[in-house]
Amino acid sequence: MPAHDDVAEFAALLRAFKARTDRSYGSLARRLGMNTSTLHRYCAGEAVPLDFAPVERLAALCGATPEERLDIHRHWLLAVAARRKGRTAGSTSAAAREAAVEEGPPKEPRTEPAPVPTPSRRIARPWYRHRRLALAAGLASALVVALVALRPDGGGGKEQAKPPRPVAVAAPLAWTADSQAWSLGCGHDYVIRRSPDRVPPPPAPQDAGRWAATQDAVHGRETNIRVSVQGRTSTAVVLEALRVRVVGRTDPVPGTAYAMDQGCGGALTPRHFAVDLDADRPIARAMPGNDAGDPLPAVRMPYRVSAEDPEVLLVNARTGHCDCSWYLELDWSSQGRSGTIRIDDDGHPFRTTAIEDLPRYAYDTSARRWTPYVD
Repeated sequence: MPAHDDVAEFAALLRAFKARTDRSYGSLARRLGMNTSTLHRYCAGEAVPLDFAPVERLAALCGATPEERLDIHRHWLLAVAARRKGRTAGSTSAAAREAAVEEGPPKEPRTEPAPVPTPSRRIARPWYRHRRLALAAGLASALVVALVALRPDGGGGKEQAKPPRPVAVAAPLAWTADSQAWSLGCGHDYVIRRSPDRVPPPPAPQDAGRWAATQDAVHGRETNIRVSVQGRTSTAVVLEALRVRVVGRTDPVPGTAYAMDQGCGGALTPRHFAVDLDADRPIARAMPGNDAGDPLPAVRMPYRVSAEDPEVLLVNARTGHCDCSWYLELDWSSQGRSGTIRIDDDGHPFRTTAIEDLPRYAYDTSARRWTPYVD
């Protein structure tokens, strides 16, 4: 079968999956966590994803059967092989150039450094030029000292040579973290050591950070982190794992819990992770969600990002027993390199405190004052 037929058949299967959703490319791309133009190129046969993960997410979202998933995986392998074969043959078509962008730039050839003359040769030459025994013996002693100094243990075995310091690997990622994301856009609690008559009305969600800072507020019961991750170039970067590091647990913060709402509707969004800060080893667990009432399956790592395909990770960390300080670690890999980035609150750990047994208030807009919270 010609190479272009393999790509065309794969694209046709993607379009058939898309047709089941009755959604636009933009709406479907948002649910899959990718760029709209990227999804359109895949379905048009102009590009082939090098990672099967987005295809797998599309199949899951469309309710594909195990047989259909196996079939789309087989067609994806044929399409990837066809694209690579086309580039090997020197194809200059627009589709081949697009696929080349998906692969990323070729690796630069490695070059070996030029050999450096060893100290022993530079020291040994004067030894052969002189005939006097005393001078020869002195130079020979100097040679022995120099050679001993070159040994890793310094000759005596008492002091070990210090290993070279590891060179920090620059992450090919850019990220931002918003620690003031409210549940479903409107629900949240803050613990403040002030009486209700000294606490101003709740802010709009976009002003939550400034409001909380002026009140010395601590996230109550849960902290929602919205992490936006994007590659710096078109080269794919794989997000391998998301870990949680708890760096401190103390007694819950005393004070009063202030609720920012009295309940609101909504739905979870994709890439949602739940963290139990009270566990001995907290784990960020992928959670299912829904979009406008439509269920969305939990999609576990790894994910793939680039400059054109960002990801948004929503982390919900909860506690019922402690004042917890914590941060996140995100493992990545790209083109044979790997590393870990720390995600925190502008250089400081995130902080979440329990609110059990604390007085809790909600704001009464008609009376314009804080009143005891009623479930």
